[in-house]
Amino acid sequence: MNDIATRCIDIIAKSKSIPADSISLANTFDELNIDSLDKINISFEVEEAFNIEIPDEALSTLRTVGDMVEGVAKLTTAPAHITTP
Repeated sequence: MNDIATRCIDIIAKSKSIPADSISLANTFDELNIDSLDKINISFEVEEAFNIEIPDEALSTLRTVGDMVEGVAKLTTAPAHITTP
């Protein structure tokens, strides 16, 4: 398992007070009893941990731990947007 997956699983485990080794990429958020509020709170933790910004509309498309890991991987490799004043 890669670093992104490990860190995401650790965040989820801490948030839900469950052992990290009981979480796999195939687990759905429903299986882990993660509701929409939990998903928002977890996304804030993930954003802070990886210094990224997860688009609000992307949250509704996340169904599994693997979806989250894949999304974080894409966001961390995307070129930074440069804003001009």
